[in-house]
Amino acid sequence: MTINPGPPEGRPQAPLVTEAPDPGPPSRGERDAKDITLDAFRAPESDGALTTDQGVRVDDTDNSLTVGERGPTLLEDFHLREKLTRFDHERIPERVVHARGAGAYGFFEPYESLAEFTCADFLQEAGRRTPVFVRFSTVQGPRGSADTVRDVRGFATKFYTRHGNYDLVGNNMPVFFIQDAIKFPDFVHAVKMEPPNEIPTGASAHDTFWDFCSLQPESTHMLMWVMSDRAIPRSFRMMQGFGVHTFRLVTADGRATFVKFHWRPRLGVACQVWDEAQITAGRDPDFHRRDLWEAIEAGEFPEWELGVQLIPEKDEFSFPFDLLDPTKLVPEELVPVRPVGRMVLNRNPENFFAETEQVAFHTANIVPGIDFTNDPLLQGRNFSYLDTQLIRLGGPNFSQLPVNRPLTEVRTNQRDGYGQQVIHSGTSYAPNSVGGGCPATLGGGRLAEGVFEHYQERVDGQAIRRRSPSFADHYGQAALFWRSLAAWEQEHIVAAFSFELGKVGDQAVRRRMVANLTRVDRELAVEVARRIGEPEPEPAPDRPTGNREAGAAGERVSPALSLENLRGHGIRTRKVAVLVAQGVDAAQVRAARTALQAEGATVETLARYGGSVGGGDGQDVEVDRALVTTASVLYDAVVVPDGTEDALVVDPDAVRFVNEALRHGKPVAALGTGAALVRAAGAPGAEHIAGVALGGPDRQPGPSYWVDFVRLIEQHRFPQR
Repeated sequence: MTINPGPPEGRPQAPLVTEAPDPGPPSRGERDAKDITLDAFRAPESDGALTTDQGVRVDDTDNSLTVGERGPTLLEDFHLREKLTRFDHERIPERVVHARGAGAYGFFEPYESLAEFTCADFLQEAGRRTPVFVRFSTVQGPRGSADTVRDVRGFATKFYTRHGNYDLVGNNMPVFFIQDAIKFPDFVHAVKMEPPNEIPTGASAHDTFWDFCSLQPESTHMLMWVMSDRAIPRSFRMMQGFGVHTFRLVTADGRATFVKFHWRPRLGVACQVWDEAQITAGRDPDFHRRDLWEAIEAGEFPEWELGVQLIPEKDEFSFPFDLLDPTKLVPEELVPVRPVGRMVLNRNPENFFAETEQVAFHTANIVPGIDFTNDPLLQGRNFSYLDTQLIRLGGPNFSQLPVNRPLTEVRTNQRDGYGQQVIHSGTSYAPNSVGGGCPATLGGGRLAEGVFEHYQERVDGQAIRRRSPSFADHYGQAALFWRSLAAWEQEHIVAAFSFELGKVGDQAVRRRMVANLTRVDRELAVEVARRIGEPEPEPAPDRPTGNREAGAAGERVSPALSLENLRGHGIRTRKVAVLVAQGVDAAQVRAARTALQAEGATVETLARYGGSVGGGDGQDVEVDRALVTTASVLYDAVVVPDGTEDALVVDPDAVRFVNEALRHGKPVAALGTGAALVRAAGAPGAEHIAGVALGGPDRQPGPSYWVDFVRLIEQHRFPQR
């Protein structure tokens, strides 16, 4: 039972802490400034009597007030009406996009001071921690959709800085579908479920999405990313994040530098394959949010490195694309990514609704030292996000919700409105001379520390509705992305386009989309056309150029775009399944568990039934999960010890488990007679298959066996199978 602690203004407050102590590496239960401020809003546990919202004690909450034992219910039962009314209004409208998500708290700390480029307070001092809240999400589907659908993933970070809240509202892809925010309603209407039947849920494989994209060539670059494995990440903990837009860093004396923001996961970038993602959606639709929650609960705190691409203002027009174009990235070969700090997520929310669901991000939530550019998509987002929160969270006071409150003191002339949590006094206008309550502005002359002033950029021109010619190259970077990928990544893109366009019923849409792909790569377009039953497309005319330098890169590639070059080091938090049955070599099971857990992996034994199985040496082996309750798609690698051939080879669940692991390119260790299961699962030549580690002829692993298997798991998967 919980009780309502009432408004925080009426209770003693914890002192405002502007920065948490830095005791070194994080530990579970560590308090930071944001966590301490939330104490004022946490409802304490209570063993007292149940009351209504008005504090009236209730005698019975199990039976309505009726006329006699079997008579009608009375309208005067205020407890019934209040209880039902509160239940009926428990949920708020879900986000139009990014409805499905998960979040966590943590901290950000810089490696060095960036005072040379910005006066942003949280970037001034190496090692000083700033509390953060991060929300990950899918875009298309509603809250009830699955985690592992093919989609863009949101990666939004709220920094609770000493000068106010800063929101870096990004995605796991560095570009977007459209160049101007005026198209955003059209794009979302096209990608969401179709109006007649609200189908498909959490998917883009339908006519309206591809109709829109085929008519908007500017979407081509983003489509290449969405059709790649980046759209089906292994976990939130193993995906990149990008700020998408070009922003400005600004110093105290008004000097500006263009900046692109990058989040890089310490665990490396890993993704699922399409077949695996579909099975996962059925086996565990909460796969990503469960993975994030369990990792943090286990003390395996996810970590990302923040990197920046810094571009002097004098170099604004030095690239074969426009820095203000959100469908373009800045190749790392042109501007290297400079690591500037790390972010660690070390605390799960206590209440999903109060925190993860009610958190409100806004691209215009910036702090002194960070400012906007004239990116037309960003400019529109700066209006739209605030407008969205007003309807979703019921009014203008959503910033007073605990998860959204800044650490700094808030003093405004804003009053009243839905959900007002503060009892104001004094005047509410400026200027005034009759007393109390009117905060002063701090402009005029050199600004005091922490005061925001917009970057002074000269703006001159006519009011027009026309796109800059420098935005006109819609295919150059899409081709760069394609050329930069490994052959197996390209095959996955071909398969994805074929699946998605194969779901499109309108032949004109399919042909138009294939024609667009010829401008990216002719072989790509021809193969997609063949697989969906369309005629081979005509060769594309010369690709139009956006400015005098567009296309000058020729056949250049960007290695940083390929997953081949983004693998992490080590196998921390990777999940390994060990298949066991009666007679299993218990010593091998223990050796596998010891060796893999020493490297940070999570090891689980699976058998036909729960409980335990008898080992060949008389030692019982405890079973963590029954095979029927899980699937290979929920693991990163499989171990089949010796002594299991009789039971597992005839077990269809075990055969299917290993078959799926082999089909999805996952590492498999087979010791002694365990190789029989691998062969039964469809790999007769197991000794010649990449990523399959067989034991020695004496059925026992050699001295380096587990070390070598760890290296296989580190590679994540072997797509060449």
